[in-house]
Amino acid sequence: MSIKDENVLVGKKPAKNTPVETQTTVTNTQTGKKYADEKEAQADVNNPATSTTANDIKRDVAIKVNQLDIFGEVNN
Repeated sequence: MSIKDENVLVGKKPAKNTPVETQTTVTNTQTGKKYADEKEAQADVNNPATSTTANDIKRDVAIKVNQLDIFGEVNN
């Protein structure tokens, strides 16, 4: 059984989950090569003909936030 923490305000609907757009870039820190995906990076690490190690792989994640309501609702 799992316990879920949830804050509930009386008379308020829970906030809806908004999808977030992300973009991941996988790069070799030694050579500067950008990989198409994680599989290509892992293949380079597994290739004995290259000196690439798992520590040479860098992942950058860009997160686009369309709207952020930091002040909450206005009561009229």
